[in-house]
Amino acid sequence: MEELRQALARAGIVLPSLRIDPATLAREAPCPLVVLGGCSVTVAARLAAALR
Repeated sequence: MEELRQALARAGIVLPSLRIDPATLAREAPCPLVVLGGCSVTVAARLAAALR
């Protein structure tokens, strides 16, 4: 998750809700999931442009 946050920051993108889902850590066999969360339309467009 931190690598993703840093890569996004280098592209000028901040996902304010980026986090690990705590429920996925509480399982018998933990399988952490990264929650990307919501973002503004502007941030979504910048993310799409960075991926292109």
